[in-house]
Amino acid sequence: MPPRPRPCGWRATSRWTRSTSWPATKASLLRSQKGAARAPAPPGGCAGTRHKPPILGLIQRGGQLVMRMLPNVQQRTIQPIITATVAPGSQVYTDEYDIYARLEAWSYGHQTVCHAHGEYARDDDGDGFCEVHVNTMEGVWSLLRSWLRPHRGISQEKLPLYLTFFAFVHNARRRGRALLGQLVAALVA
Repeated sequence: MPPRPRPCGWRATSRWTRSTSWPATKASLLRSQKGAARAPAPPGGCAGTRHKPPILGLIQRGGQLVMRMLPNVQQRTIQPIITATVAPGSQVYTDEYDIYARLEAWSYGHQTVCHAHGEYARDDDGDGFCEVHVNTMEGVWSLLRSWLRPHRGISQEKLPLYLTFFAFVHNARRRGRALLGQLVAALVA
């Protein structure tokens, strides 16, 4: 049995604000129909793909959010998104999902947490702060789910628009009237 990780405080996410750390996770957001039978997973996809499209999320700690709906869950699908978004040589933190196995071959530093072993954050250098975690992105997924919940089902054709708007609002870091000014400026530009 692996050693149990030490509990880490909230400062783990606020301490690492370098522009070179990107937690990345994949999630499926749309809920399947209640009682519907699940189809087996197609190659390179997930079970229930018809109802739950895969979404790649990248967030820079203390920085920008990028979200993309994916046609499938394969390395050749995520590579162009990651290389266009993340600078080579950056440290990328992910869960243990095998789609991220080639990040080091793509010129990125890569560290993982293994949720299957109960590891959610890890302190590698012993300073009391857990550097290796994907909690920042997990928090974004939670916010996105609660933001989408009132819409009660979004078509897969319109989901990328919702994701883009959510990322815009998150990256603007403003709410209310202050957000309106930035939204108008983005529309005019």
